[in-house]
Amino acid sequence: MNAILPPGLPPAAVPLIPDSAPFSAAQRAWLNGFLAGLYGGAAGAGNASAAPPPAEDFPWHDPGLELDERIAMAEGRPLSRRLMACMAQLDCGQCGYLCQTYAEALASGAETSAALCVPGAKATQKALKALLADAPAAAPKPAAAAASVPAGRPVRFVAAHRLTGAGSAKDVRHVVLDLAGSGLSYEPGDSLSVATPNDPALVDAVVAALGGGDDVALREELLHRRDIARPLDRTFDLLAGAAKHAPHAKALRALADGDDGAEPADADLLDLLTAFPSARPPVADLMASLPTLKPRLYSIASSPLACPGRVELCVGVVRADRRGRLRDGVASCHLAFRADAETPLTGHVQTSHFRLPADAATPVIMVGPGTGIAPFRAFLQHREQTAAKGRAWLFFGDQRSATDFLFGEEIAAWQGKGVLSQLSLAWSRDGAKKVYVQHRMTEAAADLWRWLQDGAHFYVCGDALRMAKDVDAALRGIAQSEGGMSADQARDWIVSLARQGRYQRDVY
Repeated sequence: MNAILPPGLPPAAVPLIPDSAPFSAAQRAWLNGFLAGLYGGAAGAGNASAAPPPAEDFPWHDPGLELDERIAMAEGRPLSRRLMACMAQLDCGQCGYLCQTYAEALASGAETSAALCVPGAKATQKALKALLADAPAAAPKPAAAAASVPAGRPVRFVAAHRLTGAGSAKDVRHVVLDLAGSGLSYEPGDSLSVATPNDPALVDAVVAALGGGDDVALREELLHRRDIARPLDRTFDLLAGAAKHAPHAKALRALADGDDGAEPADADLLDLLTAFPSARPPVADLMASLPTLKPRLYSIASSPLACPGRVELCVGVVRADRRGRLRDGVASCHLAFRADAETPLTGHVQTSHFRLPADAATPVIMVGPGTGIAPFRAFLQHREQTAAKGRAWLFFGDQRSATDFLFGEEIAAWQGKGVLSQLSLAWSRDGAKKVYVQHRMTEAAADLWRWLQDGAHFYVCGDALRMAKDVDAALRGIAQSEGGMSADQARDWIVSLARQGRYQRDVY
């Protein structure tokens, strides 16, 4: 099919098939997707000689795909791309890279650890090691490929109010930070990286296990510069080489290889030092083997128009009892329990692609269960402040309505004012049957389809490995049931929405 731009259409515009055209809804949606793909990059197309080369295609760069699917898609590509396909595809920055740059650093030899992808966990680590074992050894290079992290600015802690009620299985905090004097600014949809120290009590226990006594320099290194919650495979290898007890060395090598059943599972540095007292390498070598302590990234839960001079977050406190000891999330527990107004934190705003439509009259559909509500609270605050006239539909869910309705009073007020046009709630523990946001989407399929046909933008925020995949599957199912599409057409339609900026995900 040869698409022709209507007279006067600017090159960057995407032509759409009008509702009056003699096509079914499914045919119209598919054709709109085709045209979006054809013209989505057309800005500047009038100067063909200056057109940049086409961007490389990374079809596996989708957290909704299973690991084996991603690996199959990268088959026959260079090693760096096959390594990239093994990553979790979140570009979360926890490894100090993006998925692509981490893979390139491994392939070039600039990075030696295959265990940096936290969300990918053991499955990614094993797949990376298998590929690297089959590849020719790369000459080691300076580890300069890590993503550069902009310098943070001092921000002040104000409060961390608990959002979940008594009896909730979760502890979620409404964290407020003062930006005065920081020079930081943000827009709804952006994220804030927050650098916090390790738990001082945990640091003291590690220092004691190393026989460090009152070594101030060692304590400072562990407190502020080294990630002691996530030792790397190279740390396991170092400890194994230093172990004087053969069973200790064997167990540490199993941990380094990511073997199933290797213990202690999910070990932090204190776990290792406690479990393997015969493994004591030189302290300087041990410190060098540990990853640097990186900032944690949180979706911003406020609008600068509603909260001038401050930034607000929605933080799920990470705390678990393992081997008789409480294990705390580094940043979440610092913000919830140890932060104070006198000690500045370091913050940096990460600009996001996650944006409200330029036209405030455009309908928006927001799916954000649990702490995924964060950017949508920012969106709704902003829409209230700007008196946006477009319709807004929120899908929110959690375990119990009585204890886990995060920002429930604000959401109810927005619905009462008309800022929020429609609200769909899903509670997984309130009834005999577990109900999640994707179930509410399916129940409202006809209305959702009409909103999308009216040009609505669709947003998802939250867990990538489960919720976001289920929401994506529900959306494809709606395209098939309501739009009469085949599975392939539904997939292409989803792609076209993303290319138009109408399907955006902030997943982690």
